[in-house]
Amino acid sequence: MSALGKGLESQASTTTGVDVVTFGCRLNTYESEVMRREAENAGLGALQGGAFIFNTCAVTAEAVRQAKQAIRKARRENPSARIIVTGCAAQTEPQNFAAMDEVDLVLGNEEKLKANSYRALPDFGVNDTEKARVNDIFSVRETASHMVDAIEGRARAFVQVQNGCDHRCTFCIIPYGRGNSRSVPMGAVVEQVKRLAGNGYAEIVLTGVDMTSFGADLPGAPKLGKLVKTILRQVPDVKRLRLSSIDSIEADDDLLDAIATEPRLMPHLHLSLQSGDDMILKRMKRRHLRDQSIRFCEDVRKLRPGVVFGADIIAGFPTETEDMFKNSEKIVEECGLTHLHVFPFSPREGTPAARMPPVRREVVKARAARLRAAGEAAYRSHLSSLPGTRQSILVERDGLGRTEGFTLAAIDTGAPGEIVDATITGHDGARLIAAPSAAQAA
Repeated sequence: MSALGKGLESQASTTTGVDVVTFGCRLNTYESEVMRREAENAGLGALQGGAFIFNTCAVTAEAVRQAKQAIRKARRENPSARIIVTGCAAQTEPQNFAAMDEVDLVLGNEEKLKANSYRALPDFGVNDTEKARVNDIFSVRETASHMVDAIEGRARAFVQVQNGCDHRCTFCIIPYGRGNSRSVPMGAVVEQVKRLAGNGYAEIVLTGVDMTSFGADLPGAPKLGKLVKTILRQVPDVKRLRLSSIDSIEADDDLLDAIATEPRLMPHLHLSLQSGDDMILKRMKRRHLRDQSIRFCEDVRKLRPGVVFGADIIAGFPTETEDMFKNSEKIVEECGLTHLHVFPFSPREGTPAARMPPVRREVVKARAARLRAAGEAAYRSHLSSLPGTRQSILVERDGLGRTEGFTLAAIDTGAPGEIVDATITGHDGARLIAAPSAAQAA
């Protein structure tokens, strides 16, 4: 679940006649741009009443519930619109969405990227089986490069480098929604970065489902570090390159060298930790132990002082005892985590963890709350360490931006997409307060 599970927010992107509503990860955000273009090419925007495309997430049961809630609301408010559901939840449980009266068509993760899938919409089938057009995702062997010119409503752009996952963590449904790991050829990634940088994006975010597995299926088996170095060498116009999420156990030597030596590679790493207890990690079928995670963070800090770490952690995994959970609490401090994404364990039908002895639901919720409190305390401590420092801030929207370490900052100058050199004057507990430096102001 390295690139997925970055919150359950949805984002609606609107074009004439077509609304694309995106749930979940950054890869979904990137793919939504491809879907919008293909739907427009298919003439979907010309349909009477318009159309909604819901790009769903399957990481948790809550993500699926929120998607269904949004679909029902869209139908109530737009009775004549066509509604298409796609994404990981549609791939893993197509008939559940096809059975919804509000839904006109269900497309799988492969089908959603093809204009022909949308051209068929006016003649969709009359029963639930025909409404669902979802192939066997494990039959997909390649991930094509889908060029996009912009990411609507975003100050930074996302570029897909990889899809799918070869690992089978016991809690994760995502391989059944995304298939096996497939890499985008390195040259295609570089060309996409060039295209977006040429269109004015100062920051590019590389994204994938299991991004540190990049390249294993390509000729010569290049690794993520080589891709990063190649992008920075061949695209001098890209000012900031960011990694969406990594599995630290797969970090290669070139990647570590790039972290140490490439100032344009952002000093912010989001780690797929999931737990801080060795027994739970084994039951999850993760490939690292707690000491390896702690040592990785220590080693990277020596290479790049000031690096900021985030992490995904699951609270209340089946069989988790109080002592096991405390190991997850402690790893927040031991790894020096700043941006924490906490997930109460959510059993996903068809995964081994769903059949394991569960932790009581009230205990799961309480542990998640404790982890979030630990994360909030760590974040406030991070904020308190920065007043008086100089920071480079990418403005996301009027009045708000992100530092190189991905910390939220309030700043009253700069247009969205502009990088502002600023001095941190304080914080309000949720974000930094920044003022443009004298040179920037001049």
